[in-house]
Amino acid sequence: MTISRRTALGALTALATAAPAGAAESGPPAAAGGMYGVIGKMRVQPGQRDALIAILAEGTKEMPGCLAYMIAKDKADPDALWITETWDSAASHKASLALPSVREAITKGRPLIAGFERFETEPVAGVKTR
Repeated sequence: MTISRRTALGALTALATAAPAGAAESGPPAAAGGMYGVIGKMRVQPGQRDALIAILAEGTKEMPGCLAYMIAKDKADPDALWITETWDSAASHKASLALPSVREAITKGRPLIAGFERFETEPVAGVKTR
């Protein structure tokens, strides 16, 4: 299966974003109501899930404006990942795409991606987990 550059970029964009440890606070940011979220299911080339997880985890360590970023293995599908992100704003999410670490993760991870579903959300409440 061949995927387009746009699909790969969108998938990695949704995935390649994370906050430094301890950056998130409980509750909404100071500019309440402006949070932005992305939930995505990524299909990975067979047997490449752990390799993609490593690329994403390394490339998403320092992400200004990212309040939460979670990479999760799909328990029913060994070639799928779920990514859940919470940002202080859509602008912060968009700005993350210019970061060198994100660009590198996109380049390295693109060949491992077989498909992607992406859903935008507006986070309104939650709990800090780290």
